[in-house]
Amino acid sequence: MGMMNVCKFHHMPPSRSPAGRGENANVAPLPPPLSPAAFLRQIHSPPWVHLFDFLPDVSFFMKDRAGRFVAVNHRFCEYCGVQYEHEVLGKTDYDFFPKPRADAYRASDAEVMKTGRAIANRTHPAPEQEGSPHLVCTTKLPLRDARGRLIGIVGFSRRIEQVRLSAANAVRLARVVEQMHLHPEAAHPSADLARSAGLSAGQFDRCFRATFGVSAHHYLLRVRVEAACRRLAQSNDTVSTIALECGFYDHAHFAHGFRQVMNTTPTAYRRTYQASRAK
Repeated sequence: MGMMNVCKFHHMPPSRSPAGRGENANVAPLPPPLSPAAFLRQIHSPPWVHLFDFLPDVSFFMKDRAGRFVAVNHRFCEYCGVQYEHEVLGKTDYDFFPKPRADAYRASDAEVMKTGRAIANRTHPAPEQEGSPHLVCTTKLPLRDARGRLIGIVGFSRRIEQVRLSAANAVRLARVVEQMHLHPEAAHPSADLARSAGLSAGQFDRCFRATFGVSAHHYLLRVRVEAACRRLAQSNDTVSTIALECGFYDHAHFAHGFRQVMNTTPTAYRRTYQASRAK
């Protein structure tokens, strides 16, 4: 047998780090600093949308100029009654929510797009089933491209009882709005609503308009029309009966208010709904 060459390993003392580099001599030097915009451009798939999935009480959405959803989180999917994001993308509020609520959402979108200014903590009916008394506090911001052109909106919302506001006005109004939804047939005089909120008549009117973007009278009209839509779709009651039981004086008053909100008549709405169900 020939002689085997044996490699001997000798313990080498640690080399000294160059002056000023300490113990991190083997760490690659940091790249030159990038501007925030340049840093974001190098991210292939921005993960920030999915951060909202770790905030289960927050509904996140992004829309293009036409109101089509281009990004949403899981909570928003739940509001839409679907399981996956792709079932929402490319569609609009009108594909998921009652027309009065979709109209309200799109009106605030248009406000942001027209003014180029954000809407902060605006209160809306929650994007839930018709007649739901829940409210959400919504913030929307304009989206601009690299040339500064408005290309859409981005926003998020939280249920009103989950939001800690600096003032108690929203909580007071939430109680008032809940009564409107529970009893749309009641008269709800402004004086009674103001008293229930613990505000003077003038304070109540200003606070309600600032919070909801409409007067209490117009908001109550939307609530009554939503309740009427549900009855038109789910019952065989006459239009006159539904009118009286939803707080309208008579058929003519009902038809006028319904057209104001829905841009159609109660009879035409029922006919269209029944035809869509028959398909």
